[in-house]
Amino acid sequence: MQPAIQWYPGHIAKAERQLKAQLAKVDLVIEVRDARIPRATSHPRLKRWMEGKHRLLVINRRDMVSEAARLSWDRWLRDQGEVPWWCDAKTGTGVKQLQDAAIRAGDQLNARRAGRGMRPRPVRALVLGFPNVGKSALINRLVRQKAVESARRAGVTRTLRWVRVGQALDLLDAPGVLPPRLEDQRAALLLALCDDIGQAAYDGEGVAVAFLHLLDALASVPEAGLPEQLLEKRYGVALPRRQGRRHADGEHDDASDEDRERDCAGDRALESLPDGLAWLEVAAARHTSGDTARMAQRLLDDFRRAVLGPIALERPPQKTATPPVAAASTPAAATGAGGEA
Repeated sequence: MQPAIQWYPGHIAKAERQLKAQLAKVDLVIEVRDARIPRATSHPRLKRWMEGKHRLLVINRRDMVSEAARLSWDRWLRDQGEVPWWCDAKTGTGVKQLQDAAIRAGDQLNARRAGRGMRPRPVRALVLGFPNVGKSALINRLVRQKAVESARRAGVTRTLRWVRVGQALDLLDAPGVLPPRLEDQRAALLLALCDDIGQAAYDGEGVAVAFLHLLDALASVPEAGLPEQLLEKRYGVALPRRQGRRHADGEHDDASDEDRERDCAGDRALESLPDGLAWLEVAAARHTSGDTARMAQRLLDDFRRAVLGPIALERPPQKTATPPVAAASTPAAATGAGGEA
């Protein structure tokens, strides 16, 4: 079993304290999320930090998911009342549109300032998000030069820094922020897979095995974008299935009928799961001289660099069917108040 994933280094705790002190100076919050995991990179404290400020939602790395996944998420987010700005900070796709949206927010700010007899000024925007979602790369693209340090690993930005974009926009680059405790361990696993959390937080082999199981589950999700026989074509190794737990002689000894039925159900469940560890061992023997840790890192790096193709690890929450309304016991209950069914 994969140990619990937790990561809250000292520089993030310090940056969060500094961030709270700077929030009063900010007019606009630009929240950046990872297109591969839009929900897992949504910070649970963001609404409290915003304090009613205007917000722009940026979904970065749009190049790393399929167009079907992007459209699916776009529809779902708009249904939730969001207006997502899809960007690729690496190539600049969507960045100009985001800049225009931020400047329009500044125009609204200065219109209010003018109404109070105050002089116009650049809009001050905080660029906020989890580690390694591309905040600094986005700022550099907006500034059109390497104004802040940027790399595709978590924890590069460690201090807050203001950067000016033209005469209309000031950006505050902040370190990636995480909750002090990652309660949702499935989301934590997705953060680890996308390298949006420090490598000290998790076991690489365990995360690679979990990734293999996730790939198997996503194979039946068209918008995930998985090519057919991805692992076989890339590494020459298919993902095997687990064998059921049985006694050596195939019998269940003195187990009761109920125990036998439960064991058989467990066997069938095990047989339906992919054996990620077995795949890792076979692939390691083939590619990394039997070193499973190196093979795990190679698999994760291939995904993170999109060598495996654009793969969306999350899909929007599915709508659940509305349960049937129970039959009313009296005419009065049948009509109800307000006619709501």
